[in-house]
Amino acid sequence: MRGLEDHGLLRALRSPSGVDLSSNDYLGLASHPRIKDAMTAAVGREGVGSTGSRLLRGERNAFTALEERFARFKGTERSLYFSSGYLANLAVMTAFADADDVIVSDERNHASLIDGIRLSPARREIVAHNDVATVRRMLERGRAGEPGERFVVVESLFSMDGDEAPLVQYAEACAATGAHLIVDEAHAVGIYGPRGTGLIEERGIADRVFLSINTAGKALGVAGAFVAGPAWAIDYLIQRARPFIFSTAPPPALASALDASLDIVEGEPQRRARLRAAVETLRARLATAGVPAGAGSSHIIPIFIDDNDAAVAVAEALQACGFDVRAIRPPSVPPGTARLRVSVNVNLTDDLIDRFVPALTSALTSVGAGL
Repeated sequence: MRGLEDHGLLRALRSPSGVDLSSNDYLGLASHPRIKDAMTAAVGREGVGSTGSRLLRGERNAFTALEERFARFKGTERSLYFSSGYLANLAVMTAFADADDVIVSDERNHASLIDGIRLSPARREIVAHNDVATVRRMLERGRAGEPGERFVVVESLFSMDGDEAPLVQYAEACAATGAHLIVDEAHAVGIYGPRGTGLIEERGIADRVFLSINTAGKALGVAGAFVAGPAWAIDYLIQRARPFIFSTAPPPALASALDASLDIVEGEPQRRARLRAAVETLRARLATAGVPAGAGSSHIIPIFIDDNDAAVAVAEALQACGFDVRAIRPPSVPPGTARLRVSVNVNLTDDLIDRFVPALTSALTSVGAGL
């Protein structure tokens, strides 16, 4: 503990307070009345706990119906619902690859993907961030006769940098070499694409993706995660995925809450439009103010500070001004790249943005960070 404190890495639990600029509730659905009402009614029907794994007494018709709906939403044959995105990623990473196989993973993939890959018997190859050329070379080895299957694992939108993976290039490389593309859509599902299903839809590569993992506790506003893909792969997960087999099923009421959430995502595209408008406004204001923000156009905007203690000091200054912004430090990001992770949601008005940017520039100046 002393070592963490000395290096500015000691964490503390802090309840939400002030204007939300740190959560993943991008569409503002976590407290939506329709979703709360659906969940409340479901608790009355189903009770609170599921009482067991889904292969025992934890199965409910509501889970199956929700999985069928999410598969239609995602444009896949089947989907499987897990109680968290972490478990879903562990399941996918450990179920399909064997000892002779190779998993190619971006160096900035989420910890749940990293841990799942470490638990897999497959050989792992970590590549530099968005390094298409190296990924292609590794896939070509398989086509040249090196044994085993190859899997490319990537986040469609990276959670700490807010930039996109080159999905089209990866899909083309996998199709050309017989490799399998696995895409974590945690921060993209609900937001991108004409129907809000994610960046796979937006980039038009659905027919070239083996599996996608879609977290339901971020833009969808509830909890859990869906793995979506071909029917045989979902059946295989049910039979082989230890995080599914040996976990108590989620509370049944979550299925009804997510059904209502999907109603809103599909029926209210204006929410996505409002989010895009808020992102454009905030990014423009930050650029005008000369704030060292991450490039791109997504709703995740890193403000690079580099020094751990300085990042904490800036975050605390903003919290004192009524803005809930958190400092992100190693190991969540590489050493020397501490930052604020500003996440935009639909409730961020122009007035709040006009108050936030000066508060941010003042806090950055006070600690000599980036301005």
